[in-house]
Amino acid sequence: MARVFEAADASNLVTELRRSFDSGVTRGYEWRVNQLKKLLIICDNHEPEIVAALHDDLGKPELESSVYEVALLRNSIKLALKQLKDWMAPDKAKTSLTTFPSSAEIISEPLGVVLVISAWNYPFLLSIDPVIGAISAGNAVVLKPSELSPASSSLLLKLIEQYLDPSAVRVVEGSVAETTLLLDQKWDKIFYTGSSKIARIIMTAAAKHLTPVVLELGGKSPVVIDSDTNLKVTIKRIIQGKWGCNNGQACVSPDYILTTKEFAPKVIDELKQELVAFYGKNPMESKDLSHIVNTNHFDRLSKMLEEKEVSEKIIHGGEKDREKLKIAPTILLDVPLDSLIMNEEIFGPLLPIFTLNNLEESFDVIRSRPKPLAAYLFTQNQKLKERFAMTVSAGGIVVNDIAVHLAVHSLPFGGVGESGMGSYHGKFSFDAFSHKKAVLYKSFFGDSAISCSGNLVRNRTLKSPLLFPFSFGFGIPLP
Repeated sequence: MARVFEAADASNLVTELRRSFDSGVTRGYEWRVNQLKKLLIICDNHEPEIVAALHDDLGKPELESSVYEVALLRNSIKLALKQLKDWMAPDKAKTSLTTFPSSAEIISEPLGVVLVISAWNYPFLLSIDPVIGAISAGNAVVLKPSELSPASSSLLLKLIEQYLDPSAVRVVEGSVAETTLLLDQKWDKIFYTGSSKIARIIMTAAAKHLTPVVLELGGKSPVVIDSDTNLKVTIKRIIQGKWGCNNGQACVSPDYILTTKEFAPKVIDELKQELVAFYGKNPMESKDLSHIVNTNHFDRLSKMLEEKEVSEKIIHGGEKDREKLKIAPTILLDVPLDSLIMNEEIFGPLLPIFTLNNLEESFDVIRSRPKPLAAYLFTQNQKLKERFAMTVSAGGIVVNDIAVHLAVHSLPFGGVGESGMGSYHGKFSFDAFSHKKAVLYKSFFGDSAISCSGNLVRNRTLKSPLLFPFSFGFGIPLP
């Protein structure tokens, strides 16, 4: 029987990790590189175990697990190993006449002991990716995996205990009780991936200690389809980004489609045709679709579908099997805007299509809702692309594809407003777990006597009048 994690355990854990951090063990380049290499070994040597755990938790297809979890992690680790020296190097900063003679730099300083609380839908990617940033920046870190993906959580604990430095990197398994005990501690940063409901609890706990947070949330990510598009490619990319990514259980998953009444029939016909091509005539038997994570989420999605004014709007799919936790790819047309499915993040295989008189109305629909984590546009119209990018507020914008921006390490990945705060990926992960410390080096040369009032400055060696520049933007002539 597993030992119960208690308040004293949480307190002792943070104390031990802070002692390690204060000793300087995590700050060195060699320690950081060594830990990153160990993470790479985990990806290289244990991929079959990771794939098996993901199948146990979510029924994820092997290829999907290898590509969207293991390969993405491998890329993140390799990038950090390649760029770490540059990331750690101080950035030179310009100085002004006010501080002459002087030099300045910005040092990336590790924050200390950080907490990463990850999500169940991509349990390896969303656990290890933030840890890569925390380690790269020189922090001690505690990872709390999601209890809703128990096989993955258990494997993460086993592998991290086996490979990483236990004095600075630890895993705590458990559910609400264990998470609450962890949140009672003082952390130097909390990184959370999950729902906005739990994010509010995280922020409340963090506020007690003035702990900064990164919140990677979600929202209702819209897809706008213009009639001036390559429809076949558009639909294939939507299917891959919706049902091909954990069967819609992804934070950047398309949540609803906006298109014109005139163009909608073509969109619907192409969707139906391509869904059969992807998953067969009986998608409930397809091995290429993940299952719903558990009965609670299955019932939540069923409730959305079973609303009277929604169920009659199903135009494709709708089949369900609670015992197998399976819901077929489902398309709905013009569900009421005040329905549950249009007011909660779907996070599943349901995709409403909302028709408009003209595409101009899509901007009003998106603007009337909380800011999403992503917004997608399919068009060949250059002016529309530019306007969408400039006026739609979202965590990220992708034109003519779905979710691929999260694989570009030179782009920050994160939300805005209800979809989150802070960002990571690539150097943005390093920065998320670093304090940018301003350092100014002043010379003793050119010292001046300053009167008590601060209004008169006399140079002891120079006889000619000088102008002393104040930070207020004006100067006083010196006699």
